[in-house]
Amino acid sequence: MTTPITFRHSNESDRPVLRRLAELDSARPFEGPVMLAEHEGRAIAAVSMDERRSIADPFEPTAEVVDLLWSWASQARAA
Repeated sequence: MTTPITFRHSNESDRPVLRRLAELDSARPFEGPVMLAEHEGRAIAAVSMDERRSIADPFEPTAEVVDLLWSWASQARAA
């Protein structure tokens, strides 16, 4: 990916987006705080701070994005 990726904490308005992302990944939706990665305004990956698992769009190259999200989440937990 050559365009910027945005990492941020999700909020309540992101719940439908996270449900869709979980469905794409054949996973159950997250409960609790979530870190979200967006590319070109679209959610492509997320990690759960409580459940210690990730979901990602299987149609996008997200392995490195998920690794970066975990790193970012670790730093946020430590702060």
